[in-house]
Amino acid sequence: MTILQQAFSPDAFRQNAHNLVDLLADYLESAQNQTITSVIPYQEPDESLAFWQADYEQGAGNVEDFFKKTIEKSTHLHHPRYMGHQVTPPLPITAVASMLSGLLNNGMAVYEMGLVSNPLERILSELLAKKIGFDENSSGLLTSGGTLANLTALLAARAAKTDVWEEGTSEKLAVMVSEEAHYCIDRAARIMGIGSEGIIKVPTNEKLQIRTDLLEKYYNEATEKGFRVICIVGSACSTSTGSYDDLAEIGHFAHKHQIWFHVDGAHGGAVIFSEKYKHKVNGIAQANSVVIDWHKMLMTPALATALIFKRDEDAFKTFQQKAQYLWANQHSKDWFNSGKRTFECTKLMMSLKIYSILKAHGEQIFTENVEYLHGLAEKFANLVKARQNFELAIEPESNIVCFRAAPPAPIRGALTQNDLNSAIRKQILQEGNFYIVQTTLKENVYLRVSLMNPLTTETDLNALLDEIERIGNQISGK
Repeated sequence: MTILQQAFSPDAFRQNAHNLVDLLADYLESAQNQTITSVIPYQEPDESLAFWQADYEQGAGNVEDFFKKTIEKSTHLHHPRYMGHQVTPPLPITAVASMLSGLLNNGMAVYEMGLVSNPLERILSELLAKKIGFDENSSGLLTSGGTLANLTALLAARAAKTDVWEEGTSEKLAVMVSEEAHYCIDRAARIMGIGSEGIIKVPTNEKLQIRTDLLEKYYNEATEKGFRVICIVGSACSTSTGSYDDLAEIGHFAHKHQIWFHVDGAHGGAVIFSEKYKHKVNGIAQANSVVIDWHKMLMTPALATALIFKRDEDAFKTFQQKAQYLWANQHSKDWFNSGKRTFECTKLMMSLKIYSILKAHGEQIFTENVEYLHGLAEKFANLVKARQNFELAIEPESNIVCFRAAPPAPIRGALTQNDLNSAIRKQILQEGNFYIVQTTLKENVYLRVSLMNPLTTETDLNALLDEIERIGNQISGK
């Protein structure tokens, strides 16, 4: 039997899969029980590269050993003290579904290659559309991440408001967005040829929400400069602080000027599953398009992002073109041929992973996750405020909390408060007992946590604050 034939052996697959499931189950148990003490086994990039180069030079061999090393060397999102970036610890059932989709490897551009995933994608899109408040004329799709989804939404806005797709243009187009919006909006606009001057960044208020009282001013200034504003983007929520823009006011503004209203709800849009918190996105149903990441607050492996359109026809205008070997009629609105509506042709069976959650646990699990993590952020903010050596940036509106060490006494030497917090974050990263990140707000450095793990408790949060105080005292010489 050749190597190629052996590689497809069902028996070998069965053995490898069983071994991997055992490894992952052990990892889950040790992460959840915190017998793995390191949340992030940080190495410098060159050191990590050297390790894997040495592994590669050993040649083919024990794949189980490779799996073990991968687990050991990776960031452990399932550890309750992972509080870093906005990436969820996926539900275990989705790992099983990932194995299923990985082996079947069915694409989705045309129905024949997505016999299961295309219908499931439609069901999931209709679920989100209903939660948003759209009617039966809405439509949606899944794509690989919020960056691509937001780009697709802006392309849809351009297709709805111009003839650029067919005719090109020398017209100066513009997009309005909060100065706190995710950087991918800026990137998408540049990719579209809009350029930096056409990205109209509106200042934010003390809560870091877009100042809706300035929308008319910035719109008029852009118009006077010869720009044609085609779209305004609302953040739900912003990446740095988790602040929700006033979507209702933005919606009124967009309707008045007949421009496209897009909501980047990649992270915070998940509150549509919660009666308790969905008021944070009041006005979202006025949007022409909405992005929501399943891989953030909805416990699905990355990448899996929904883009939902209020009007079905807008989903098809964006990439309308001929591809005779895929479909006979470029103009027909076939929900089952997803390649007509996405930048991607071959696309992962991401709907399988999301649908597996609904089959295993039901829709209520999304509600519970959103409400627990938002509530945990509120508790953490109170813990921060109760300690005299800490300062809260703003009251959290989501599961993101920005705060910093703020000791009252002078800091040793020429060390500034910004330097102190940056140094604290660096040492936390190197020690690996917690994983948090940092951000800069109004030129001040803040420590930042995204509470993504529903197994994180107040005990973990108090331990984090103790750790920061210990390191801060060490650095400042107390």
